Amino acid sequence: MVSSAQRRRLTGFETNLTVGDGDAAFDTSAECAALVEAYTSVAGFSLIWQKTVPAQQIIRWGSGSALTQRNQGFMFFYALDAGTGFEDGILRLVVANARETTVQVVKEMNTQRLHTVTSTNSLTATPTDINEMIALPEQVASPAAGEDSLLQLYFSSRIPTTTVDVLGFSIPCTVYQ
Repeated sequence: MVSSAQRRRLTGFETNLTVGDGDAAFDTSAECAALVEAYTSVAGFSLIWQKTVPAQQIIRWGSGSALTQRNQGFMFFYALDAGTGFEDGILRLVVANARETTVQVVKEMNTQRLHTVTSTNSLTATPTDINEMIALPEQVASPAAGEDSLLQLYFSSRIPTTTVDVLGFSIPCTVYQ
């Protein structure tokens, strides 16, 4: 019998978040691409994707351990004008509470390292070799997002393209429930 004083043991599993996992206003490539395009000339960082953590879950950016190189998540991100070029800049992985009164940056990355060099379409922009992808082990020293908290992506353009019309990503995370 489990006493009420005992804490529930959380079990984690590794997965990847993609555009389609976002909240209603952030769950398509077109919606997220439009946000990047709208904020291209903004000097700071702008919210381009968000996911509300479901009930009874805790989610941390990243998966696996940096101590075992092949046992960690690998990620990609691209914002592109299909057939023309990439919009590159700085991508921030963020955890925020439900009211966004506490917003904590977990990781910041240059997007030039997160996609291929071929901007023809989403397939050619997506890296397929993990030797060319950026590893993102579980960010255990950073805050986790609990129920109703927000996982967010912020972006700041540094190298604009003509018009951002396609956006895609796969970012590892660890889900505890």
